[in-house]
Amino acid sequence: MSAPFHVNFVCTGNICRSPMAEAVFLRLVADAGLGERFTASSSGTEGWHTGRPADPRTLAALAARGFDGSAHRASQVSDAEIAHDDLLVALARTHRDALLARGADPARVVLFTDFDPAEPADPDVFDPYFDDQAAFDAVLAQVERGAARLLAELRDRP
Repeated sequence: MSAPFHVNFVCTGNICRSPMAEAVFLRLVADAGLGERFTASSSGTEGWHTGRPADPRTLAALAARGFDGSAHRASQVSDAEIAHDDLLVALARTHRDALLARGADPARVVLFTDFDPAEPADPDVFDPYFDDQAAFDAVLAQVERGAARLLAELRDRP
């Protein structure tokens, strides 16, 4: 049996968008009984918040929708993750560009919004860090849509 396919969600500081995506994706994987096929993590392009929990507004948005992000601790994406994770999901173009600049295989780097069935005009998931709780809730709704489609597409791969 091969190792599970590993998805790493990447944003800037790893306390808002990418922890949401990780928590949602992992719940979808568990609910679908696909834990042996898929794993996930999240990280940031910057190390400003390394070791800290997710933003309280992230945790509140997740909890309100039944997700648990309490175990999350921020980390900066490592060279090993860039080299070995099966899929690097950038939450914005700046994250994609940073991953590519650090040598990530372009075939393993995708934008999160590519999986949003709402097909937003903005290819970046909005960074709610300087905004209010409503912005975090809106980002989580987008993350839920995109994570569901991402899992659907991954599970259909041979």
